[in-house]
Amino acid sequence: MITIRMANPDDAPSIIAFQQAMAMETEGMKLKPDVITNGVMAVFRDTNKGRYYVTEDQGKVIASLMITYEWSDWRNAVIWWFQSVYVIPEYRRKGIFRMMYDHVKKEGMECGIAGLRLYVELENRRAQKTYEAMGMDGRHYRTFEWMV
Repeated sequence: MITIRMANPDDAPSIIAFQQAMAMETEGMKLKPDVITNGVMAVFRDTNKGRYYVTEDQGKVIASLMITYEWSDWRNAVIWWFQSVYVIPEYRRKGIFRMMYDHVKKEGMECGIAGLRLYVELENRRAQKTYEAMGMDGRHYRTFEWMV
């Protein structure tokens, strides 16, 4: 049975492993264990940074995502950003992200959010098709960044 819940610090090892796997899979990047561990734990220590959700199948964590917050003065409400989305390979293309999206969207609407956003790596066409199929629209904004 698939369940979705807000993560807790006991889920940190799974979330850390997922982020390490995603960085290697999507960008060929090896994350420093102490940095990613401290980064994940920072979210659990300070809920203003965000919140994690995990999906379980019979008690096994199979997916996670993080929500961060953006204040919109135009809307006088918060926009939730999906970040760090990861589904283990054997559960992909089975509707897991859709279930997580629906769960988070429902919770967000109950909290009065203005909307949901995410960014996706330009070459990740499969993810883009998934997001479009769920009614998300990537035509309005383009993300620019400066990173250290």
